[in-house]
Amino acid sequence: MPEHVPEAFLKVLADLTSWLESANAPAMVVGGIAASILGRPRATRDIDCLAFMPEERWSAFLAEAQTHGIGPRIEQPLDFARRTRVLLLRHAGSGIDIDVILGRLPYEEEAISRGEFHDLAGVRVKLPQVEDLIIMKAIARRPQDLRDIEGLLDAHPEANINRVRQWVREFSVAMAMPDILDSLERLLAQRNPRSD
Repeated sequence: MPEHVPEAFLKVLADLTSWLESANAPAMVVGGIAASILGRPRATRDIDCLAFMPEERWSAFLAEAQTHGIGPRIEQPLDFARRTRVLLLRHAGSGIDIDVILGRLPYEEEAISRGEFHDLAGVRVKLPQVEDLIIMKAIARRPQDLRDIEGLLDAHPEANINRVRQWVREFSVAMAMPDILDSLERLLAQRNPRSD
């Protein structure tokens, strides 16, 4: 299990994991940290986390964070979260930002339930299955996300691409954004050119 996490981030991940467990929050680490651990190491400035819970729990969830050295980095964080479904937090000891994405889709809940724990230098962190991280990256589809997909596929040639395609196709239809699937298919075609 590669450990491509800067030491400063390990303390944050330890406090984040401790908070999520004490709050009994279904959640996992996603984003650049997850891509670095499961795929190709790369620099990242913050930690992204996907959590799934009803809105009536958000206030207690946020209050519990502060007992683990994690607090809001903006005024009225819950108002912002209601508008965007992102809780903007900061780890007090390190100054590292934590973005908690408050999921609401059945897919997100299922992805969290499929997540797997990894040991990072003694810190137990829940990460997505590689297919789910590829799906999330395909939907976000910024240049860095596409590079992350390449790194994930390099590290996991056994990844179930059919499952990835199925979910990305569903999201592209639901969001009326066919470019999402097109971008993924272009990336996959470049990786596996057909020999005619």
